[in-house]
Amino acid sequence: MGYLRRVKIAVLGAGSWGTTVASLVAPRHETVLWARDPEVATAITSEHVNPTYLPGFTLPGELVATSDLTGAVCEADLVVVGVPTSGFRHVVEQASKCMRPWIPVVSLSKGLERGSHLRMTEVIRQVAPGHPVAALTGPNIAHEIMSGKAAAAVIATEDLEVAGAIQKVFTRGVFRVYVNDDVVGCEMGGALKNVIAIAAGIGEGLGVGDNTRAAVMSRGLAELTRLGMVMGAQPTTFAGLAGMGDLIATCMSPHSRNRAVGEQLGKGRRLDDILSEMHMVAEGVKTASVALELAERHGLDLPICSVIDRVVKSEIEPSAAYWGLTPAGHEADPG
Repeated sequence: MGYLRRVKIAVLGAGSWGTTVASLVAPRHETVLWARDPEVATAITSEHVNPTYLPGFTLPGELVATSDLTGAVCEADLVVVGVPTSGFRHVVEQASKCMRPWIPVVSLSKGLERGSHLRMTEVIRQVAPGHPVAALTGPNIAHEIMSGKAAAAVIATEDLEVAGAIQKVFTRGVFRVYVNDDVVGCEMGGALKNVIAIAAGIGEGLGVGDNTRAAVMSRGLAELTRLGMVMGAQPTTFAGLAGMGDLIATCMSPHSRNRAVGEQLGKGRRLDDILSEMHMVAEGVKTASVALELAERHGLDLPICSVIDRVVKSEIEPSAAYWGLTPAGHEADPG
């Protein structure tokens, strides 16, 4: 793949981020975007819009979409998977039956699989063995990238030769891509920041001050760093784009789904009502419990994740819980 100037790319998942990534690469590479909904696929191909997930944006004319998963991946040189974690394994399983041997598979999904506790690249390795795997992560708000604003991302894989080839495919204009061989750290940062973003959103909904939200974000970064490190991540990763960078963007952006869920919870709305109005998945809602299971396995205490898990399970009210997100314990500040 590294020697090809143009590659055939299949992007699986026509949500906001999958569509954005497909739009980035389509002008330079033959790209097909798989959408589960045939109507979404038709709108992307015929009208160059995705009104369900990216309303108001015109997509590149070169981008085509299909609801045929087999047709999307059978001739691809690179497969990019951007479906929610709940359906990730099934989609990769189905796609793997048609993928050519040894082509790289890149995950866009930020979360952990319930039950197995696996990261998404680990899921790919299980169901599609023999394929190089990578994760594209970082502070990437789809609406801003589609608007042409500068952004940076990380391609994480242990094979730096593969990383360099994928880096060239995704880098375009003011969208800059860096490489990192700490796959564990990059994926854990991307998954756990969604939980912290719900906490930050609750603060916004409750009207707490910037000092309080900054404390929650800082302590949240410490939590995800602790858990990531015991799983084998490098601590420096969490100070970079895939850690602090992604955390800041997800906690602060009004386009962040997880922050939006937290904000509505802070305003007193029921979680079921909030989620029923959303077209896309807020991964942090389910990631909180998976993170706690991992923390228990490793003997760690994650106070913020614990509180958010209890909030989304309706065990405690957000207004009563928020002041417990920054406990005054004996723990020293790592900064």
